[in-house]
Amino acid sequence: MCGISGMMAAHRQGLRLRDVARMGEALAHRGPDGMRDYQSGAVAMTHNRLAIIDLTTGEQPLLDADGTALIANGEIYNYRELRRAMPDAAFATQSDCEPPLVLYRREGLGFVDRLRGMWGMAIHDPREGRLVLSRDPFGIKPLYYVEGADGVAFASEPQALLAGGFAARGVDPTALGELLELQFTTRRETIFPGIQRVMPGETIVVSGGRIVDRRRRAALPDGGPVDRDEAAALRELEAALTDSVVVHQRSDVPYGMFLSGGIDSSAVLALMARVNERPVRALTAYFPDAPARDERGAARKAAEACGAELTDVAVEARDFFASLPAIAAAMDDPAADYAIVPTWHLAKAARAAGLKVVLSGEGGDELFGGYGRYRAVMRPWWLGGRAMRRRGNLQTLDILREPSRGWRDGVEAADVAARTDGRTRLQVAQALDSADWLSNDLLAKLDRCLMAHGIEGRTPFLDPVVADAAFRLPDGLKIRNGLGKWILRRWLAGALPASEPMARKRGFTVPVATWILAEGARLGPLVARQPGIAEIARPGTIERLFTRGGKREGFAAWTLLFYALWHRRHVLGLGADGDVFDCLASTPAG
Repeated sequence: MCGISGMMAAHRQGLRLRDVARMGEALAHRGPDGMRDYQSGAVAMTHNRLAIIDLTTGEQPLLDADGTALIANGEIYNYRELRRAMPDAAFATQSDCEPPLVLYRREGLGFVDRLRGMWGMAIHDPREGRLVLSRDPFGIKPLYYVEGADGVAFASEPQALLAGGFAARGVDPTALGELLELQFTTRRETIFPGIQRVMPGETIVVSGGRIVDRRRRAALPDGGPVDRDEAAALRELEAALTDSVVVHQRSDVPYGMFLSGGIDSSAVLALMARVNERPVRALTAYFPDAPARDERGAARKAAEACGAELTDVAVEARDFFASLPAIAAAMDDPAADYAIVPTWHLAKAARAAGLKVVLSGEGGDELFGGYGRYRAVMRPWWLGGRAMRRRGNLQTLDILREPSRGWRDGVEAADVAARTDGRTRLQVAQALDSADWLSNDLLAKLDRCLMAHGIEGRTPFLDPVVADAAFRLPDGLKIRNGLGKWILRRWLAGALPASEPMARKRGFTVPVATWILAEGARLGPLVARQPGIAEIARPGTIERLFTRGGKREGFAAWTLLFYALWHRRHVLGLGADGDVFDCLASTPAG
């Protein structure tokens, strides 16, 4: 896990070395173990390293005999297998990222099809005169770029491109509508005009400072469900999950996991306990000063059954208000997902405990059909079926000056793209979530919150071996008797019965609405005067919203508080020092 940045200029004289250096400085938090620069012709790159594998010789850029240079953010989990498959190759390091460099020279752009892992990667090939940018199929690791008249610049985070002056601070109105109504943004375009995402699974070729080619590797297999009985499915699932957890634990530094007590993290715990000689180190969050469901009991039962060492991490209202400005600053590609709060504090606790890698359960719901909305999608409309994300978070609250326009366009486009031949309604819904919600919300949250603390996050469910075993299961092995993730629950019932997998689970909640409402009379006027809020909200509505109860009102207040702090940092360019009240009070009025 690292940070990468760089530029290919249209001409060598146009190479903006000082601005590339600024990008590297802006990504220092992603690579506390060192920074190295590279320049050749019209290309300059910077690598900020978080050392996880090959602590001694794994510094980047990695160079081959022809002068081809590679920098990467991520981990290639099958690097040992790739090395064994190329016995004639002369490897100079033990780095997991050297096999992709050798593969690129041998197989060209198709090298990414052999990789198993997570990555945002850049390769400069001076012999071919091209720069290659690549991102893993699920979009676990981020990568962004700006294509301008002077060339193409790229970075692991948008804020680095802003710091380098490759794009101007501003807000795209369509993306803002998505953020307010969906809590995340979709598509290639980000909320910053001019900054775009390398899409999950995409490889982009840059030549002469211009993008000249694109190709894409899918995360999910094509086709509809494949018939198989439950016994066969359980055998295949166990083999795939075990294989994935084994390779996801490859590390030269201490590692642990995040444990919520739910199905997904309990499955990861059960597998880690099987393949580790030492007790698994797990962390779980709870909220002692609010009426949110306390998951420590379920987490403790599972941990005790596995002999794991469990650390409870308390998150209170004071922690929420103290940390939220820093969290919003880290979430430069914004997602108003309240799970960023416990994720931030779990990462902070993991770092304090000496961990440098954590495994977590992201992707289990998407691959195995866990969300309640999937069950609604499967029903016909006359039995209560409904489309995914048909209603926005702020709709009907009469807050905005102008209704959000085009906020469902990205969702609808992804829905059309997901409807490949043979897929069921459930598979389409799963693919739709995997296309945007997964990469632009859940994985962005995990990446930014962990990297801010120098922690690498790994997601063993989001693996091609697991996807092949899970996505084409019959719908009835995913959802049965009103329960999602049926086959995963059945497997867990045998592997870790103490987790009570067949019991109905409530979704994970964070009591942000309770905390906000308790300070609503004070918060409302502060949020209302923020320039980012004043330009979109009708006068007087924000103050009232922050003192009203109700589930929708509470979520709307949270979304607007997050956006106010995000806008203050990433559009106005103001600092994130102090707590919520200090930051909001110090913002110049719009």
